[in-house]
Amino acid sequence: MRLLLTFLFLIGSLQLTLAQTYSITGSITNTATNQAPAEAEVLLVNNGTFAKADRKGNYQIKNLKAGTYTLTAFSLGLTTQTQEITITNADVTLEFALKPLEGTIGEVKVNSERAKDLGVSRLRSTEGTAIYEAKKTEVINMRDVTGNLATNNSRQVFAKVAGLNIWESDGAGLQLGIGGRGLSPNRTSNFNTRQNGYDISADALGYPESYYTPPTEALDRIEVVRGAASLQYGTQFGGMLNFVMKEAPEEKSFELVSRQTGGSFGLFSSFNSVAAQKGQFHFYGFYQYKRGDGWRPNSGFNVHTAFGSLHYQPSEKLEVKLDYTYMDYLAQQPGGLTDAAFAADPRQSVRDRNWFAVNWNLLSLSLDYRLGERTKLNVRNFGLVAERKALGYLEKINRPDPMGERLLLKDKFRNFGNETRLIHRYTLLGHSSTFLVGTRYYHGFTDQKQGNGSAGSGPDFRYYPDNGNPSLSDYDYPSRNLAVFTENIFNITSKLSVTPGLRYEWIRTRAQGRYDVENRDQAGNILLEERVQENRLNTRGLVLFGLGISFKPSDQLEVYGNFSQNYRAINFNDMRIVNANIRIDQNLQDEKGYSLDLGTRGGIAEVVNFDISLFNLVYDNRIGLRPQKDEVLYTNYLLRTNIGKSRNRGVETFVEADVLKLFFGKEHKTSLSVFSNLTLVDADYLIEEEIFKGKKVELAPAVIAKTGTSFKKGNFKLSYQYAYTSEQYTDASNSISEPTAVFGKIPAYWVMDLSGSYTYKRFTLETGLNNLTDNRYFTRRATAYPGPGIIPSDARNYYVTLQFKL
Repeated sequence: MRLLLTFLFLIGSLQLTLAQTYSITGSITNTATNQAPAEAEVLLVNNGTFAKADRKGNYQIKNLKAGTYTLTAFSLGLTTQTQEITITNADVTLEFALKPLEGTIGEVKVNSERAKDLGVSRLRSTEGTAIYEAKKTEVINMRDVTGNLATNNSRQVFAKVAGLNIWESDGAGLQLGIGGRGLSPNRTSNFNTRQNGYDISADALGYPESYYTPPTEALDRIEVVRGAASLQYGTQFGGMLNFVMKEAPEEKSFELVSRQTGGSFGLFSSFNSVAAQKGQFHFYGFYQYKRGDGWRPNSGFNVHTAFGSLHYQPSEKLEVKLDYTYMDYLAQQPGGLTDAAFAADPRQSVRDRNWFAVNWNLLSLSLDYRLGERTKLNVRNFGLVAERKALGYLEKINRPDPMGERLLLKDKFRNFGNETRLIHRYTLLGHSSTFLVGTRYYHGFTDQKQGNGSAGSGPDFRYYPDNGNPSLSDYDYPSRNLAVFTENIFNITSKLSVTPGLRYEWIRTRAQGRYDVENRDQAGNILLEERVQENRLNTRGLVLFGLGISFKPSDQLEVYGNFSQNYRAINFNDMRIVNANIRIDQNLQDEKGYSLDLGTRGGIAEVVNFDISLFNLVYDNRIGLRPQKDEVLYTNYLLRTNIGKSRNRGVETFVEADVLKLFFGKEHKTSLSVFSNLTLVDADYLIEEEIFKGKKVELAPAVIAKTGTSFKKGNFKLSYQYAYTSEQYTDASNSISEPTAVFGKIPAYWVMDLSGSYTYKRFTLETGLNNLTDNRYFTRRATAYPGPGIIPSDARNYYVTLQFKL
């Protein structure tokens, strides 16, 4: 309550303070002639407003509040110049002197740092060749995250992003599982997941699951865009997630970082990176090795990850970037538990023959070319060569493992794509407007096989006994996707903008192969044995529309709203999968809907930051699990089918304030920040069918709350966090529990984390305790891997990291 009252008082005081307006005036000169250049302009970077200089080179920008502004002056044939100026309580003057170019056209390039914040900030209205005006966005600045980075602890990394439901399926951080606003966290498949702007998932269209997660120790920041991202980033409801890697520092030619981490349950991680620059080249690369035994028996892992990025900039107009990513890991999976087994001992394991292996190779070649002072072209080419292998006994967890042949699944992914974007700034009715147009071509190919594996206990990923041929199914899933999209920021006034957008998608998915059917009675006798050939083709086109509105009464306050249509294609697992617990409806259709945001955000840099918004997500033709009974065997199973329409609505709030700077001013050197992150969700099925009528949407907890505090003094940092997630269902019929534990309630849980770090010269020591109070809880019920059944989360654990930087 005190924090809320302080926040309201601050906003009221801020509006009174900003009632007075000021202006920036000055002149632009050509240093070669000492005269005013022709058609010179000044760009106010903060809001994208252009001011034209007169014949004498004089310019003026009016109606500005007190604050810090960045201005860039340019004119044809002259270099650009960027300066920063602060308005306190009077008009100010700022002069520009532009030099002639030496045979090339200069680039409007603002190298000023992102506004200082308290750990999480927002994307600017335009970043590179993307538009984020009026969209709900968050940027996690990794330099401000104090936590267990060696294990990619997502509970700590994403603490300040409102509304995220997080699956904690493994303690090593091998796979990220987050979902927002009542969408499934399963391998982050409801987000378009990217690294440095290009896709990293298995198949962005047909199998949008992320088996590779970039090590957080290598990240500069993480960008999160909500449902309005559908216009620029394609078919999804959750939004876009972009992991941005570090680059070579500008202030030195060479940097070496070595981080060695040890922790509970045999954890060891060695992360080593090098960065260098010379002339027109700069490079960043890392290698990480990570191993551990896991909290539960049968949960050891070994991971190798490497990355290299080479940038070449032959001129101010052109930059070429080449990225390569490699990951390979092998993990044993302890399987799931029934409710009774979890209550008795959540650390136990009833599976010791389940294994999972992943090999990932990503390649990207991108080009940035500036066609003029206001026009930029970005071309991204990317490709993936990868595979994942899953081996184990996947029958219901309440049945003992008969120690026979295990189920083996092998998926191979081969895909490539191109995304080309052009962004252009222009002046309309005296205000700067921004136009974006882009195209995307995506070619995916997935080879998926399922069959009997070895009867042994080790990671033998070969099919038996049919000479290496899969005995259950063998499918090819080729896919094609062509998209054209456009958005435009129309600045109606210096404070009001309207951003309409449009996207056309052409999608072609295919499933060609065969599957084997084998039905047995309760005694194990074969009732039916059949091999079915299949060739299914689905081609469709659709148009998505969106509109955003932003009103900025000052640089410290914005009111924003956005409407965007969303679409999600059925994926390959919706077409065909062999799973003892789930069957597939052969008449599945794509999912459609829209998302709506309305909110206010703002704050004062380094002092207070807030974002409070309402959302409404309508999901039509939603795919879910419907309980069914086999008419021949009289056994229960789940049918994956279109179950109908759902609506997820709620409020997301984030408020953070530096208490010491709030009362003693920005210059105070010690920082004590407190944050509150609260999301309330009301997610309901709008279906009249009795089994779903009045039911809650699965994996949509009504309350997700995180709060914490961070203390910083000199080179010492200390961070504490409390996270709470209310109970949630795991299927559309809202089952409470059942013997196999595949579906049922996930009880409410809460977790606390404590982390700290200290830097002395070139050395940094980091340590902490996760799950401080040693709670026993779980976040997931798995229908197949890594279960089936309840997947317990890790108990209390510690980590210690020693970093050396040269």
